Amino acid sequence: VQLQASGGGLVESGGSLRLSCAVSGLTSDYYDIGWFRQAPGKEREAVGCFSSMDGSTKDQDSVKGRFTVSKDNVENTVYLQMNSLKPDDTAVYYCAGAYGIGCTLYAPMYDYWGQGTQVTVSS
Repeated sequence: VQLQASGGGLVESGGSLRLSCAVSGLTSDYYDIGWFRQAPGKEREAVGCFSSMDGSTKDQDSVKGRFTVSKDNVENTVYLQMNSLKPDDTAVYYCAGAYGIGCTLYAPMYDYWGQGTQVTVSS
């Protein structure tokens, strides 16, 4: 199982980025994906999640209304669209996957983790 996160970069405050999580090696299309981030010197925190079983999504409070998680079934990719970015959003962003856990922001529930992609928001 492999999850490949990409799409990070440097953006000005107020700008947008779209992160991608390409999923391969899973034996079913019904997997669940979470997005997490970790800033230097801070604990990892959840950002959002997507459940392939019912299409449900969930966002962490600090990103509500700004970030959206979605999935492209043809490309087998889950996206994190990030709008109105703030310097506080600067972090390494990770995607994680699991089967049958639903859309959860609880990191220990996820079995598979991709490498991170750096997002830097300048003020």
